[in-house]
Amino acid sequence: MTASGEPSAFYAVGRGTGGLGDWVTLLHPPYTLWHLSYVAIGAAVMPDLVLWRLAGTLLAFFLAVGIGAHALDELHGRPLGTGISTGLLTATAVASITAAMVLGLVYGGWKLLPFVIAGGILVYAYNLELFGGVLHSDVWFAVAWGAFPVLVGAYAQHWTLSLAAGVAAVAAFFLSLGQRALSTPARMLRRRVNEVAVRLSFPDGSEAELGRADLLAPLERALRYFVCATSAVAVAMVLAAR
Repeated sequence: MTASGEPSAFYAVGRGTGGLGDWVTLLHPPYTLWHLSYVAIGAAVMPDLVLWRLAGTLLAFFLAVGIGAHALDELHGRPLGTGISTGLLTATAVASITAAMVLGLVYGGWKLLPFVIAGGILVYAYNLELFGGVLHSDVWFAVAWGAFPVLVGAYAQHWTLSLAAGVAAVAAFFLSLGQRALSTPARMLRRRVNEVAVRLSFPDGSEAELGRADLLAPLERALRYFVCATSAVAVAMVLAAR
């Protein structure tokens, strides 16, 4: 919840008490689904899709990103306003990210080690704004939450990458930049702006005024549509690759 008592995100269902709703909100369900879709897209572009390997990769990313990264993000400034304790958030973040890294090493060993190390660095450095926050930028978000899941999803299939995987990673990179272009002003309007008025003047002399809700609604509506579209594309690609 925001200071004004409004939900901190369009998907927020918690009351700031640390209950089940806060945990659901912490997962950022639409965005987690969006970025897990990139894992599926990466796997689907590699010939002879192996479903159990895709399932394992999805589980690892759900642990690292869906739970771990979002717990770290909530620790850093409480943007969602949940009532989950600092100690519990810390334990959840460390346990889920560690579990994801162990899962990758158990499955892939030395073959996945570079990706496991890179993923660990990205998730901690981005969400905690380490190294002076140099990795906490739109570009690095697009790398870590867009291109990286595609490449890992592809590589975990047969320990190789293809040109198609590279192109898919580029697509995910730019889709993630698009996500940030929408979500950044949406977060500002929802969490930091109490009131805004924009006056529109038309050639016929008529006028109209847009308020905070008018500016916020199309941004969040577009984000919902992109979640649905990206998820549907991922499912379609997996079905076609079977």
